[in-house]
Amino acid sequence: MHTVGELLRQWRHRRRLSQLDLAIAADVSARHVSLVETGKSNPSADMILRLADQLDVPLRERNRLLLAAGFAPRYAERPPGGEALSTAWGAVERVLRAHEPYPALVHDRRWNIVMSNRALDPFLADVAPELLRPPINLVRLGLDPRGLAPRIVNLAEVRAVLRARIGRQLAAAPDPELAGLYEELLAPGPEDVSRPVESEVVISMIFRFGGRELRLFSTTTTFGTPTDITLDEIAIESYYPVDAESAAYFTKARADRSGGEVVARHDHVLPQIQVAEAHRPPRAGHPVDVDAGLRQP
Repeated sequence: MHTVGELLRQWRHRRRLSQLDLAIAADVSARHVSLVETGKSNPSADMILRLADQLDVPLRERNRLLLAAGFAPRYAERPPGGEALSTAWGAVERVLRAHEPYPALVHDRRWNIVMSNRALDPFLADVAPELLRPPINLVRLGLDPRGLAPRIVNLAEVRAVLRARIGRQLAAAPDPELAGLYEELLAPGPEDVSRPVESEVVISMIFRFGGRELRLFSTTTTFGTPTDITLDEIAIESYYPVDAESAAYFTKARADRSGGEVVARHDHVLPQIQVAEAHRPPRAGHPVDVDAGLRQP
């Protein structure tokens, strides 16, 4: 088991900071940082959290730092549907509902879908049932041949963007399960070498759907100052049409739903997702972040 000093050193190296850099940012002496990292000084809980804040350590890992030093965890991980998170969860629900007729969803730190709005439903109609069993993973749903991959015209570009985004996420906060997903679905192969992503900001996803091509770009929104692990680890992915033809498709689909016509809801397809008439919520330590394109928050 690592000591708190060893863990802090790992986070400092991950952020590519010197002891002096961290000391200046945290308003402590470089000598004190050195003593903490080498175990020659036992930091208080407040000092641990001060250093962790400057190192942008996720809340879950801040609890780990506290435990390593013999302190109780400071941050709770409350259930999404619980009363304690009802205000924040209700805000997320309103964001999803307001984004219709365009698709929007919420995923956790491992890209498992937590909640979606109704505009996502038609895209899931032909997805293999085994990919729709909880937890439903957004990356697997998009890149697996049994999922949405056959419908994505520019699959290589989308995969490259996700590779870069999740690669940055793993560099910022390693996670064995997410690393396994990366190795399974995103590890670069020979066919990827000649397909660089020129600009993540402008890359759109092109779906072949309903006899037409739909072009979408996405934004990512996170909570700015969460003190709960659940809120810290959840992001809202909102998809927007790139052109008028794509926008018209979604507008018509909503009209069809309102008129009780063909575009059916598939609430049974996503059993653990409460679809925008219920409650459900993104990555810590940053102000609310809205990133154009498929970008890492």
